[in-house]
Amino acid sequence: MKLLIIFIVLNVLNVIIQTVKSICTIKCGKVFAALINAVAFGLYTIVLVYMNCDLNLFTKAGIVALCNLIGVYVVKLIEEKMRKDKLWKVQLTANKKCTSNLSNELENFSISHNWLISSDDKYAIFNIYCATQKESAFVKAIAERFNAKYFVTESKNL
Repeated sequence: MKLLIIFIVLNVLNVIIQTVKSICTIKCGKVFAALINAVAFGLYTIVLVYMNCDLNLFTKAGIVALCNLIGVYVVKLIEEKMRKDKLWKVQLTANKKCTSNLSNELENFSISHNWLISSDDKYAIFNIYCATQKESAFVKAIAERFNAKYFVTESKNL
């Protein structure tokens, strides 16, 4: 029983650290990424040794699968909760006939925007500024409803 608990704990820690390692390798600086990689592969070596323990193969496979399912989900959930909202600029092009309806919908939800009519007098070009992920999702839904084409630019720190 003690061996089973140690195997489960090591696998949970391994999955969490390996997932954090993957995220940090992409998003963090080289020193922190190197440190988390060192820890992750050090623990992985211990996990490999425990893979040779006297537990049934299917028990080990089930534990590893379940630890991955739960561990990755938890780390990604925490990452989403920690993600800060960024300002996004959405440039949206819609049929000119939709201009007032589209603008009214954006105003009803207090989404900052401006618009102009294209030189050929066929399209309305909207510049929309989304401060939250919720606003971005709402603007995407509006674009789809009005058959508008759009592209998105993330704000960058100067």
